Amino acid sequence: MNTQRYSRQTAIPTFGIEGQQRLQDSRILVIGAGGLGSPALLYLAAAGVGTLGLVETDVVDVSNLQRQILYTTPEIGQSKLVLAEARLRALNPNVHINTYPTRFQAGNALEIAADYHLILDATDNLATRYLVNDVCAILGLPWVYGAIYRFEGQVAVFNHQRGIDYRDLFPTPPPPELTPNCATAGVLGVMAGIIGTMQATEAIKVVANLGNPLDGELLLVDALTQEYRKIRIPKQLNRPVIDELMDYEAFCGLTTDEISWETYAKHPSHYILIDVREIWEHEEEHIGGLSIPMDELQDRLHEIPKDQPLVLHCLGGSRSQIAASSLRKNRPNQAIFSLQNGLRDVPEEAFIR
Repeated sequence: MNTQRYSRQTAIPTFGIEGQQRLQDSRILVIGAGGLGSPALLYLAAAGVGTLGLVETDVVDVSNLQRQILYTTPEIGQSKLVLAEARLRALNPNVHINTYPTRFQAGNALEIAADYHLILDATDNLATRYLVNDVCAILGLPWVYGAIYRFEGQVAVFNHQRGIDYRDLFPTPPPPELTPNCATAGVLGVMAGIIGTMQATEAIKVVANLGNPLDGELLLVDALTQEYRKIRIPKQLNRPVIDELMDYEAFCGLTTDEISWETYAKHPSHYILIDVREIWEHEEEHIGGLSIPMDELQDRLHEIPKDQPLVLHCLGGSRSQIAASSLRKNRPNQAIFSLQNGLRDVPEEAFIR
């Protein structure tokens, strides 16, 4: 143990060398290295967590830099996983880092998570939250939840000593259109820093056995008023016992047929292409088709032809999946696809700038 590196926290009487040793012996899995993951990973590595696992598949986009402080402008287009690993190793070479260049999904989640003591969910994906919750219920792991929306944020600790879990707070998922992510709803960049840092704090408290974690409590943060409120989460009396994983996309109403760029590009005239990103994103670069932002789809249904299959796309595929699920309710007999992985799989020569 590098006593000088950690001297400022081991000097705390209630933390000391014993608390630092617990941190060094701990293994924390962080899912996502974006807005929440950036501050959480930096502070967990700096604090001396023994092993950090990192699940990430995305690349750096210019719109990330307003809140994802792990990355810099020259790194646009590069792998977040590779960049995050290098940054964390440079910050603290004593921390062992495992990287997983894959999506955290039902087919691999139990195998990945089984090697860790705690999971920190740093995604903005509803299906992933239910998946993380159920993985932790099966494996007996605590996990730290965080969410941000415009000027607001939430933090909680679930399944701590098999207590309150995410299904006590949300027994069933809300409709996809009511759970917008940062790309669609917007977020003040510093909210990611506030909530991500709080998540790291809760993770450290749990693994180092410090204080009172947010076990069974939801902390609500309002940056505009600087108000912090705690809400007690009641235990659901008829909460189902989780002993296996499910199709979480379907459970959250996100079951949407996907189409690859290769398939679409073979017969593009067969489809109506719709860009559901914001207008300014479309104006910067696009691949043709209609430009109808996701939150305008319902008001502009009359502009969308009914006699051809639709292919909705965004930057990475998440917004178009939500939009397609919502649109299918209005057009149940029309074939509606989401472009798999969005523009990230589209070759450079297909773009119009």
